[in-house]
Amino acid sequence: MTMPRFHRAAGAVIGSAVGDALGAPFEFGPAGRFSARFPQDARGAATEMCGGGSLNWEPGEFTDDTQMALLVAGSLVDRGGLDGADLFERFHRWAGANPPDIGNQTRAVLGSGRPWDVAAAEHFARSGHAAGNGSLMRTTPAAVFFAPQGRTATMDAARRISALTHGDPSAGEGCAIFHELVRVALDGGDPLAAVPETLQHVAAEHRERWATVLAPEWTPADATESNGAVWPTLGQAVWALRGATSFAQVLRRVVDLGGDTDTVAAVAGGLAGAVFGIAGIPMRWTSVVHGWVPGFGDRVWDLADLHAVTAGLTGKSGDRYEAPSTPGLEPREIADGVWASDLDGARRSSREFAVVSLCRTGEPFGHEVQRFAYLTDDDANSEIDVVLADVLDDMAALRAEGRQVLVHCHAGQSRTGLVLRAWLRRSQGLTAQEATDTVAARWPHLSRWNDSFTAALERVQQPAGPNEG
Repeated sequence: MTMPRFHRAAGAVIGSAVGDALGAPFEFGPAGRFSARFPQDARGAATEMCGGGSLNWEPGEFTDDTQMALLVAGSLVDRGGLDGADLFERFHRWAGANPPDIGNQTRAVLGSGRPWDVAAAEHFARSGHAAGNGSLMRTTPAAVFFAPQGRTATMDAARRISALTHGDPSAGEGCAIFHELVRVALDGGDPLAAVPETLQHVAAEHRERWATVLAPEWTPADATESNGAVWPTLGQAVWALRGATSFAQVLRRVVDLGGDTDTVAAVAGGLAGAVFGIAGIPMRWTSVVHGWVPGFGDRVWDLADLHAVTAGLTGKSGDRYEAPSTPGLEPREIADGVWASDLDGARRSSREFAVVSLCRTGEPFGHEVQRFAYLTDDDANSEIDVVLADVLDDMAALRAEGRQVLVHCHAGQSRTGLVLRAWLRRSQGLTAQEATDTVAARWPHLSRWNDSFTAALERVQQPAGPNEG
């Protein structure tokens, strides 16, 4: 099944924010610190979204990378395209609110008092140093917005947005390359295979240096600058994608490099998210990503907001989703420690539950642990096996900690029924039919209309026998 384009767009936008938040606690640390702390997946109540770091980030809190990316997104949607003066003014307002984290290059330009169309160029002329990664880190929303307009338009827009704060054309060329690789991925193509052709559209005087860091044989050990510079930042993101088979693996590889971990992971997350889609991002990471945009009120942006941002960037309504009410089915235990309900039943349930939400909820419920899986109640779940495995693995970890797990979708019927049946297959070794019969007897709201769910249920891996594995 072809992955829907919106899944890739949401993967890019949300993947960048996830990378930012995942890498923030490890910023400026040594290589290997992430894997030393998390040698295995952390799927229980406490995950790799651990918070901390030099600025004491909250678990899942994004930094200036995503704050500025949201400003880019807001300006593009509100103005219907690139309005340099408007975007610069948003950046200026943000910087004036003293964000806890802001790059030196960006601070200098936005604090110069010069007009929007000359501030960065004048700074570069004075200093000669402006090829940091601060324009690359924020450009994923623009890559999504301009992708439908084709290669020339998206690469040109990348350069123009970069030039608002980074006068060195090297930074703009890096953003242009990133935009084009994301465009290829959103179209369902292979961005790695597109690198050679993309380089042909880079300004000639910058082409060789970019070709070096994007070459298949290049590794982070070959970098001649720290990953605070634009060249190794994009080089490391592409390197990580070359050697990975999942979004999580890409992020683990880049965060483990150390240095400017939040920005390199934000860039890698945007590119990997376009490749693997929103369904490929672990729900234990997407569920907790959040943050503020200084200078723009006290609003806390969360996963639902990032989905709305993506919708706006792709020409859909950018309003935050509000879930319609449901009957409020009381939670019922279906298997040992695994319960079922509908949306309002889960919303009103005991805060002791660890909730696994299989539908859009609008607002989080206030439970200590709530996970949001990306699963739609139709036949458009191109990554259904990945999502189902992610859900089951998290449920197993939460149960191992002794937590009661409450599974729900909107009506508590189709998606809820799939996960409950898959859980019985995985945990008890039942056949698909036995699992279906068991759930139907205990949860009369089970719906079996979705043939793609039925097929996925058959593919669920059962536990290995005593002489297997």
